Amino acid sequence: MRVAALQMVSTDQLSDNLQQAQTLLEQAAQAGAELAVLPEYFCLIGQRDADKLAIQEPFGSGPMQDFLAATARRLGLWIVAGTLPLTADQKDRVFNSSLAYNPQGECVARYDKIHLFRFDNGSESYDESRVLERGSTPTVFALPSRDGHTWRVGMSICYDMRFPELYRAYATQGVDLILAPSAFTHITGQAHWEVLLRARAIENLSFVAAAAQGGVHPSGRRTWGQSLLVDPWGQVLAQQAQGAGVVWADCDAARLQQLRSQLPSLQHRVLV
Repeated sequence: MRVAALQMVSTDQLSDNLQQAQTLLEQAAQAGAELAVLPEYFCLIGQRDADKLAIQEPFGSGPMQDFLAATARRLGLWIVAGTLPLTADQKDRVFNSSLAYNPQGECVARYDKIHLFRFDNGSESYDESRVLERGSTPTVFALPSRDGHTWRVGMSICYDMRFPELYRAYATQGVDLILAPSAFTHITGQAHWEVLLRARAIENLSFVAAAAQGGVHPSGRRTWGQSLLVDPWGQVLAQQAQGAGVVWADCDAARLQQLRSQLPSLQHRVLV
């Protein structure tokens, strides 16, 4: 199954970001992708954290969700929409939610980011809990591919990748493709991005697709980029350093099964 990771440099203008996403999704479809993954905050990286509140939508309706459903139908493409802000229980918070759409334009899965990023090194400071409500439920969906294999796909977002217990739970559920749409900061990405993603692939013998924000945004925030796809052996199949673009790779179900047969480490777990 051909999987595309879409890298963006989202701005503080929703309409511009949707246009950029549409162009990249069309490129992914033209490249023969069955699944295209948008990055975290594909719809908006604002001047302030609270800008997310102004564009929030209730789950199931709204311009962003309508755009995603219509684009999936038009392109005949599975789309996982990085993240967008969905209305939460608290009035001054939103969920940072990843939605999966099938080629009929139906939303088949929703994952609300569980682990909320906090970082302060004295010069850069982030705290997602100021505007985000934490999710609580790991989410898996089934994707029947043209190759005849039904892929079990585990959803995650950015900072989640620092918490391997989430991905071990996915491995227990038979997940063979992990998605990690992200907006890693430049400083943390430079240090940890690739090694974390490769570790999640290796320890769970799973493919990983990580679509990222990659560039300098109007607020001055600088994101690391390096959208990539990793195979279950930890080999980077495709990547892009910076700037908007599409990277893709073919995820081979036969290779997945071969590697799991050769090294059956998932069967050797003792502490569960």
